[in-house]
Amino acid sequence: MTVPKEMPEKWARTGAPPSWSRKKPSWGTEEERRARANDREYNEKFQYASNCIKTSKYNILTFLPVNLFEQFQEVANTYFLFLLILQLIPQISSLSWFTTIVPLVLVLTITAVKDATDDYFRHKSDNQVNNRQSQVLINGILQQEQWMNVCVGDIIKLENNQFVAADLLLLSSSEPHGLCYIETAELDGETNMKVRQAIPVTSELGDISKLAKFDGEVICEPPNNKLDKFSGTLYWKENKFPLSNQNMLLRGCVLRNTEWCFGLVIFAGPDTKLMQNSGRTKFKRTSIDRLMNTLVLWIFGFLVCMGVILAIGNAIWEHEVGMRFQVYLPWDEAVDSAFFSGFLSFWSYIIILNTVVPISLYVSVEVIRLGHSYFINWDKKMFCMKKRTPAEARTTTLNEELGQVEYIFSDKTGTLTQNIMVFSKCSINGRSYGDMFDVLEHKAELGKPPQRPEPVDFSFNPLADKKFLFWDPTLLEAVKMGDPYIHEFFRLLSLCHTVMSEEKNEGELYYKAQSPDEGALVTAARNFGFVFRSRTPKTITVQEMGTAITYQLLAILDFNNIRKRMSVIVRNPEGKIRLYCKGADTILLDRLHHSTQELLNTTTDHLNEYAGEGLRTLVLAYKDLDEEYYEDWADRRLQASLAQDSWEDRLASVYEEIESDMMLLGATAIEDKLQQGVPETIALLTLANIKIWVLTGDKQETAVNIGYSCKMLTDDMSEVFVVTGHTVLEVREELRKAREKMMDPSRTVGNGFTYHEKPSSKLTSVLEAVAGEYALVINGHSLAHALEADMELEFLETACACKAVICCRVTPLQKAQVVELVKKYKKAVTLAIGDGANDVSMIKTAHIGVGISGQEGIQAVLASDYSFSQFKFLQRLLLVHGRWSYLRMCKFLCYFFYKNFAFTMVHFWFGFFCGFSAQTVYDQYFITLYNIVYTSLPVLAMGVFDQGIYTSVLMFFIPYGVFAEATRDDGTQLADYQSFAVTVATSLVIVVSVQIGLDTGYWTAINHFFIWGSVAVYFAILFAMHSNGLFDMFPNQFRFVGNAQNTLAQPAVWLTIVLTTVVCIMPVVAFRFLKLNLKPDLSDTVRYTQLVRKKQKAQHRCMRRVGRTGSRRSGYAFSHQEGFGELIMSGKNMRLSSLALSSFTTRSSSSWIESLRRKKSDSASSPSGGADKPLKG
Repeated sequence: MTVPKEMPEKWARTGAPPSWSRKKPSWGTEEERRARANDREYNEKFQYASNCIKTSKYNILTFLPVNLFEQFQEVANTYFLFLLILQLIPQISSLSWFTTIVPLVLVLTITAVKDATDDYFRHKSDNQVNNRQSQVLINGILQQEQWMNVCVGDIIKLENNQFVAADLLLLSSSEPHGLCYIETAELDGETNMKVRQAIPVTSELGDISKLAKFDGEVICEPPNNKLDKFSGTLYWKENKFPLSNQNMLLRGCVLRNTEWCFGLVIFAGPDTKLMQNSGRTKFKRTSIDRLMNTLVLWIFGFLVCMGVILAIGNAIWEHEVGMRFQVYLPWDEAVDSAFFSGFLSFWSYIIILNTVVPISLYVSVEVIRLGHSYFINWDKKMFCMKKRTPAEARTTTLNEELGQVEYIFSDKTGTLTQNIMVFSKCSINGRSYGDMFDVLEHKAELGKPPQRPEPVDFSFNPLADKKFLFWDPTLLEAVKMGDPYIHEFFRLLSLCHTVMSEEKNEGELYYKAQSPDEGALVTAARNFGFVFRSRTPKTITVQEMGTAITYQLLAILDFNNIRKRMSVIVRNPEGKIRLYCKGADTILLDRLHHSTQELLNTTTDHLNEYAGEGLRTLVLAYKDLDEEYYEDWADRRLQASLAQDSWEDRLASVYEEIESDMMLLGATAIEDKLQQGVPETIALLTLANIKIWVLTGDKQETAVNIGYSCKMLTDDMSEVFVVTGHTVLEVREELRKAREKMMDPSRTVGNGFTYHEKPSSKLTSVLEAVAGEYALVINGHSLAHALEADMELEFLETACACKAVICCRVTPLQKAQVVELVKKYKKAVTLAIGDGANDVSMIKTAHIGVGISGQEGIQAVLASDYSFSQFKFLQRLLLVHGRWSYLRMCKFLCYFFYKNFAFTMVHFWFGFFCGFSAQTVYDQYFITLYNIVYTSLPVLAMGVFDQGIYTSVLMFFIPYGVFAEATRDDGTQLADYQSFAVTVATSLVIVVSVQIGLDTGYWTAINHFFIWGSVAVYFAILFAMHSNGLFDMFPNQFRFVGNAQNTLAQPAVWLTIVLTTVVCIMPVVAFRFLKLNLKPDLSDTVRYTQLVRKKQKAQHRCMRRVGRTGSRRSGYAFSHQEGFGELIMSGKNMRLSSLALSSFTTRSSSSWIESLRRKKSDSASSPSGGADKPLKG
């Protein structure tokens, strides 16, 4: 965080702001923003947006037309509207119009209600925000105004804990030097306080009378979505003053620890940076969606083909037979030929057969997805007790895609690790501090408590943080002895930062740091006697070994992703000017003075040692400046900041100049521990053939060490390839050598890092079937070349052949590019997971984005599709919820199309026996209710709760054959149209209900109720529609009184229904029985094991009580009473082949893990084995 130094008064006078000779920009193409304080009439000329925000889509008048227009953009809705229009034409419609309009209106109504509800809440939120009160200075008086009435150029007064109403230029505040403190959680998720400062020339405008006379004009950049950048100039009193982001208060921020402040409105409403960033998230479609759309198109084509066949049949029948029966069956008036009759028959059959593509399909899919999302939200095993944070499905459209993930792209810091930084070690003047030694002076390890010595005693320092632990007492002894290098080291840590200090009570310091790293470093300096106490825009006060010293802060050269370092320039009480700098070793080591070469070599060795232990490192350096040089540099810095164009590049060049020839002080090493359960989770996901790529900004050694810690990299691997080339040719050559090694069958198996020598020609995807396990590590500068168009395929081919990939020193843009590369060429489902703002682009690019609510705010969560608090929950999200969602949706679609083909194709076969007249088999009410009442709830129950043309032929011809000869009890002919319709309809409902019962792998009370309840509802409605009561009320609609009762009273009818059901179901039962016995898959085996173990429940409980003498791990590993299904899903102790399986050997149940690994390794070594397909249940 940069705190600008005081602006000098010697700037050249520039006169009035530039004249309005240029053409006024039109709305939407604004080139620059001009805002004059206290002059609404002037500002209104530019027609800037008001401060009223509108996130809603509809109002009372536009809702119906706009919503219907949006809904009919869906192909399915348009298709059913077209069918409805056809049904209104009497010459071609043999079905009443309500058979289509009822389900269509139901679907449109449900969707409209959902959209209206969502929009109502958006209206409510908009009104709540727009009607907030703000104090606006109008005609020299502070008046209460609603936010929506605030205009560009108004001066607003904010008070403590108030939200900022618009994007404001901070003019003055209650704090000294025009400072104010804000919280930006709503903008970027960061909960730490940040400081903003008014420019000195306006910081004295605290009085209302002075503010009322303020007529300065701001000329700045047009509205944009860059939260961390602002460029503008204030013209006032014939002077110009540069403005930066540090002078701005953005809408959405909250004023904290500041009694009041005044600000000038620069951007309002939709022009504010908050609203500019609130664009709609890119809509992500799943493979199931694409498959469903393709299926619907094919089925529609099939429908047309059936219509053509039946239309041709009608034309032939009318020509050959119908012509002779004109007296008995006359053609309609509009029909003048057999051909035209066939043409009309085609459209009639399109109407009748339309149920093969039911409109309820799309509604059912959304209901099922909504249910799956609630299951994720309600999952107690994904609830973090420590943070009280549940898992959250932030979208309902991607659940089944979770079960198809093949590539995971993960951030490291805060995702695999805890992002809770601990100052662990340091190197000062060539000596390393931080190692622990036991009583025998042997090096101890932090992970072994019995050997851990007592931590360093900081009781000499009353301001020390009691939570801080350090284990090497020699460093504190050197501080107390007054070692000048060590004192300068900690002085740098106490000065070179952007931390804010808050002292609630005497001696109780609270640090607000922008990153955990900075907090850890400043806390370390605090405990070793260099306590950062407070800061102003121009000073920093540090208590050094009990003595308070105030340094004049001349400049802050802030950190960014390009510079990867930050510096401060301070003047000590003796008047000496010094620059302190800390940054990444790759950047800082090149900027040191040549005289430090010997110290540099030693420090580099220490850096490599720290990185090898997985620690995060920074290099510290300083540089003395003389007064004359600094004054000259400060002038050049000022001119660069005032530049109208490329001011950022000019500032960077000025910074680069002064940050050179520095003297090395040492290095810091910060520990960022792995999250709980990360190694087990990665092992389980790898076992499922999901490839994990880590994309991190850390240095190579740190990332590699974390890779070994979390078992991504193992000692069993054949090779770990490292690509570090600085040129295109070097990178290409290293990638080729890696592929050559993978394809060389005669090489001996080894491990570790290897650089290669033999060139090889370009290899094809056969690489993905190579024997052995490989890993690839590539640096950011090498990755930049590897992602170029002419080399990206070589890189992708090499990386995809590896079991694990680690990309180090990568930028946020490179993370997104890597994900996009895999999406583009592999056609595989990708998942990106991260916790910080630098992961947002990667999360948005992947098919599925997962945000971890960690230490870096909630930016990643806000951009994600799913969120939770720990990486280990990813295994349950993918292997439990993803698998279930995918299997349920697949079963649902199969059954849905099955039941509708069985229902619809009966009409096709009936056409050959009714003269192709488009007569329906079923009663029109049955057609209407079939999909929305009789069979909707059972299929929804299977789709939500389950855990794992032939029929139509039998459905028609068995009843047809029976009815041809059957008689009633009284000897009369059984066959009549309505009796036949009732028999076929009853058979259909029972067959599809039994079929869904067979397809249900996990029964609940809800399944039973929906399936058998739907059958009961069918009979209830059937008898009601053929009752005397309905006939009395609607004689023209319900003419067949008592038909259902008479038909179903005949034993022959029930025998027909039973025969049809058995013949339709038996082949399915026989096939599944043979498959289960001859070739069971893994899920069948697990299900059988669960059944067996339920029967032996009491016995196994006894065995657990007797055998509970081993380690805690063995008791934790398996849950016998729940069966293996829970174990497979949880993966609590599953490991890769490199992990010790000794804890499993005490239990016979571990054999399935070994056999699964054996199968996996066998398939990987086989040339035909698919190394890139995920394991699917």
